Amino acid sequence: MTQQAEVIPGTDPAPIREAHDLAEARHHITTVYIPHELTSHDSRPLDFRLAYLHSRQLTLGHLRYGADVELLCPPMLSCYHVNLTLAGSTQVRQGKRSAATDGGRGGAAFGFAEPYLVRWNPDAVQYAIKIPRTAMEGQLAALTGRPVDAPIRFDLGFDLSSAHGQSLLAAVRHLKAELARPGGTAELPLVRAQLESYVISQMLLVIPHDHQDLLAPTGRAAGRTHVRIAMEYADEHAAEPITAPDLARAACVSMRALQVGFREELGVSPGTYIRNVRLDRARQDLLARPEGVPISEIAHRWGFHHLGRFAQHYQRRFGFLPSDTIVTDETAQTLVDPVR
Repeated sequence: MTQQAEVIPGTDPAPIREAHDLAEARHHITTVYIPHELTSHDSRPLDFRLAYLHSRQLTLGHLRYGADVELLCPPMLSCYHVNLTLAGSTQVRQGKRSAATDGGRGGAAFGFAEPYLVRWNPDAVQYAIKIPRTAMEGQLAALTGRPVDAPIRFDLGFDLSSAHGQSLLAAVRHLKAELARPGGTAELPLVRAQLESYVISQMLLVIPHDHQDLLAPTGRAAGRTHVRIAMEYADEHAAEPITAPDLARAACVSMRALQVGFREELGVSPGTYIRNVRLDRARQDLLARPEGVPISEIAHRWGFHHLGRFAQHYQRRFGFLPSDTIVTDETAQTLVDPVR
């Protein structure tokens, strides 16, 4: 039974490109991804459709050809490329390695230093994701607490049917939906950076590669000094699109060690700490807001794009809703202590 492809809604504002011949399809992929050679193995007209979104750390496309075609791509040089097969199947090759992917069950990850080949069957639909080296290798360095001195060598084919693989698919779907949603994270750098970092982290955890042993839990916690450095960094940069790996990088420890250290010292994760700092800043702004300034403006200022979740987090932290925040002499003198 052929798995049904994920459908992009007609209201999705992502740029959509369509084509029925090889030359036009080649032009679209060249414009969005990379120059390449495109050949047909069945001479049937294409039913090419690409909906894509550019973000700070990656390019995310939802792609089909609707025919038996083969792409031969040169080395990407400055980017890694990951395909997540949603329907149909593909065969891929890079160097001496080859693999096959099936819809919802497999993906492929290509290094940047060698040419690679992808053959699509007519039913194949994929997420095609281009990630700059700086983003992928920087995220790995943040997660491990070590510099990445050599290219990451991913396994060519990998499993998407496991729970971790499905988590990666869910993360990509969520990022695509938020980037495409009018008024969504595309307009909120703080939240967008968190979602991008999460997707790239999921890739590094799901796709086997030669640095993966460094991501295994060691149980060793970051020391109190490192935790304090990370806290100070979060306090100073809360208005910027920082994420938990940025705290690990600032403290010169691995993400795993920082997570353990935060749990032991503060009882929260680094990500929760960042969120609490931003909630504190949002409360300060709510206490000082001029009449007529909507709560949503302050929430968005501090990276909270979903007002319902903002209200939940706010109430959990302070005991009342954002709309119940009232300036009094008492509240002005009892702002929450930033130790979280």
